[in-house]
Amino acid sequence: MTTATTHPVRVTVWGENRHERTEQHVAAIYPDGMHTAIAEGIRENLGGGCVVRTATLDEPEHGLTEDVLAETDVLTWWGHAAHGEVADEVVERVHRHVLSGMGLVVLHSGHWSKIFIKLMGTTCSLRWRAEHDRELVWTVNPTHPIAAGVPHPIVIDSDEMYGEFFDIPTPDELVFVSSFSGGEVFRSGCTFRRGHGKIFYFRPGDQAYPTYHHSDVRRVIANGVRWTCSDNPGERRYPTLRRHDTGDFFPGPAQ
Repeated sequence: MTTATTHPVRVTVWGENRHERTEQHVAAIYPDGMHTAIAEGIRENLGGGCVVRTATLDEPEHGLTEDVLAETDVLTWWGHAAHGEVADEVVERVHRHVLSGMGLVVLHSGHWSKIFIKLMGTTCSLRWRAEHDRELVWTVNPTHPIAAGVPHPIVIDSDEMYGEFFDIPTPDELVFVSSFSGGEVFRSGCTFRRGHGKIFYFRPGDQAYPTYHHSDVRRVIANGVRWTCSDNPGERRYPTLRRHDTGDFFPGPAQ
């Protein structure tokens, strides 16, 4: 896979890394943490087209310092049990970088993270059930780059169910919908643009299931990383208010 950038996509994979350290059945599935499995899947699919680092909740500043974010083209986010422990100042920092052009891939229960709620401006609430449902991930936008090389449908033998109503703004693009063995459906692959940044939300991935070892799920996440990466990653700019006088309309100064 190639990207529109002139250098490898710099990816930071962020995860809570709590379930893996406190729940034996999760540790058995992800002995090195879910963040490691997600990072491996991105490297597996993007190869030399990416450079991937990981960061976790319990690192200083959650591993998301200003320097780290400045060197991150795309941030992936998985959280669940400790959304409230994410420091507001770190959320504000990530928010600023997304609006300035950093890509963001939000995974599964990251729908309730502070950063996703802040970017969406809604509750991001939904219905859920954790009873080993089969999930079928249907491609509804087959020409979208995130759907490249993805089977129709992706079959996930066992995962947590998410169902509508999913309280998010209408997506800019709907790439995937999921159906479950209980009959529920869910908008499971959605894109958004905020400021200069691109966002992709992808549903599969409860900690109790080996979903991040699934080759097709890995491919979608890697495609999402490639798509959310800015075409001009070296030109990160925060949207600013500009006043223009007659005669200097084009180069008007920032306020």
